[in-house]
Amino acid sequence: MIVLQNKIKKQIVAEMPKVVFPGRIFVVYTETEARKAVDYLNRHEVVGVDTETRPSFRRGTTHQVALLQISTQDTCFLFRLNRLGLPDFLEDFLLNDVLKIGLSLKDDFAMLRKRNNKDPRQGNWIELQDYVRHFGIEEMSLQKIYALLFGKKISKSQRLSNWEAESLTEAQQLYAATDAWACVEIYTYLEELKREGNFRVERVIEEAPVNN
Repeated sequence: MIVLQNKIKKQIVAEMPKVVFPGRIFVVYTETEARKAVDYLNRHEVVGVDTETRPSFRRGTTHQVALLQISTQDTCFLFRLNRLGLPDFLEDFLLNDVLKIGLSLKDDFAMLRKRNNKDPRQGNWIELQDYVRHFGIEEMSLQKIYALLFGKKISKSQRLSNWEAESLTEAQQLYAATDAWACVEIYTYLEELKREGNFRVERVIEEAPVNN
């Protein structure tokens, strides 16, 4: 019997070993490369999706989404939208029947709509924040959900790095790929638990603050 907890403390996550995407990463700069990537992704039933945007440290200054990550369980494509734009065939992939798993998709959709006019929400998507509730999980962050299920920590150290840099560092590539891949891993694992029915939920009782 697998025991799932509803919550996990930040301190516990911090002490866990780090996990990084173990598969192949392809950085996509051109439409030719993008078409090949989409052809490959269309041969899969489920993919994980995430985006990255260059952070702004000035009030009133915003940037367009720079990176679109789409991952299978062993291969991740990093589409450099700041170089490539969002071609019609890539938008069409976001709207097709391949099941796409993401977290906080509302934010990703809002950023993608600023690149082109098609609304990605019309595609075949699952929002993990909603999906995990069916298993009693009350956490909302990818890092905490992954930690609850797998006992490992997704590093967030590259989150505020420059996603419009001339070239992405290895650390940036691993960070971006790991986030998209983790969505697939979480969904696949929970779907297996659902099929087998071999789990129960254990509620973590948070300690009440002590008043001095």
